Amino acid sequence: MIDVTLIPETWLYVLAALVGLMLGSFFNVVVVRLPKMMELAWQRDCAEASGKPMATQPAFNLAVPASHCPTCHAPVRAWDNIPLLSFLVLRGRCRHCHTPIHWRYPVLELVSALIPVACLLAFGLNAEALGYTLLLWFLLVLSSIDLDHMLLPDQLTLPLLWLGLLGAISILPVSPTDAIIGAVAGYLFLWSLYWVFKLLTGKDGLGYGDFKLLAALGAWLGWQMLPLIILLGSLSGAVIGIAMMVIKRQQQGAPIPFGPFLALGGVIALFAGDLLYQWYWQWAGWA
Repeated sequence: MIDVTLIPETWLYVLAALVGLMLGSFFNVVVVRLPKMMELAWQRDCAEASGKPMATQPAFNLAVPASHCPTCHAPVRAWDNIPLLSFLVLRGRCRHCHTPIHWRYPVLELVSALIPVACLLAFGLNAEALGYTLLLWFLLVLSSIDLDHMLLPDQLTLPLLWLGLLGAISILPVSPTDAIIGAVAGYLFLWSLYWVFKLLTGKDGLGYGDFKLLAALGAWLGWQMLPLIILLGSLSGAVIGIAMMVIKRQQQGAPIPFGPFLALGGVIALFAGDLLYQWYWQWAGWA
């Protein structure tokens, strides 16, 4: 077994980034295919419940079919599927039909590579850094799916919640009690807000996936960080929503996904939450 403590620090960061790049390519597959897999499962369930036969469809999951261009359906060869590098070599276009490749693919791979490096720099070479890397990878995938489909799948939010509760038992600097209270309070806060808004307006202001995501963040970071996460998520969502209306990219009253903003609040709380709270209490005491 390799003793990672003997690896030079610079090479350790490079290794972490390479692992993140490779996983980023897989995360792109999850972002694209998981919603479609859920849709197909829903169609099968509806057909089964109604007693109507459903046409046989080819296998579709995270492994099948093999990667291909969505426009010309040409298979993506291994040398064209190297994370980030292939995008640069191909100049962001399909080798066969020259259709532009969506910018999200290289961006998600790059962010996925930066996440473990950031966690190593912030927390050191330990299980805590590994745990928070896992949290941020989940948030990256969930945010990407929510941006595309206004959806936060239970297949991701619930495992993230359970992993946070288990992490509080062993590797996270959060007590199990704080994690449990954080999970319950995070869910109940948005659940209560949802019903107050629905009773007043008759509209759905939030999705149940948002409840579960905030519950997961409460489990990972503790109940103490929930006010900061909610404040930052709400402010960032309001700013982006207003900006999109100003540039006419979003109609007034049109829904926008809240998951990415909750995730952003969680990221800021993770890396700077204690400093922000310290600054606030110093300012409040001085005022």
